[in-house]
Amino acid sequence: MTDRTKPTPRSHPSEELRHSTMACAVLLAVVVAYGLHALIVSGPEMHAAAQALLKLAVADEDRNVCGQLGIREGTPQSVVCSRELANVRQRQTDRDRAVAAGLI
Repeated sequence: MTDRTKPTPRSHPSEELRHSTMACAVLLAVVVAYGLHALIVSGPEMHAAAQALLKLAVADEDRNVCGQLGIREGTPQSVVCSRELANVRQRQTDRDRAVAAGLI
């Protein structure tokens, strides 16, 4: 046989499987690394941003409810009103947890 007519060697099926397994492992490693990066690096920033938005929403709610009761913002009464609304929120959270735990 001449070089031109010689069949080209084919890779063994187990070798092909090894290559595809390696490619999957590398892809999985990249995905895990990205997930860890998002969790460790971006997680605290996202949590802080969510906390800031929650604080703004609560302050806006307080202002609206206390305003509907005729209490102007910046007065000592508005501080008392906001504190009482915080107590109401806490009691509701406690009730929600008790229901979730099957206590109520």
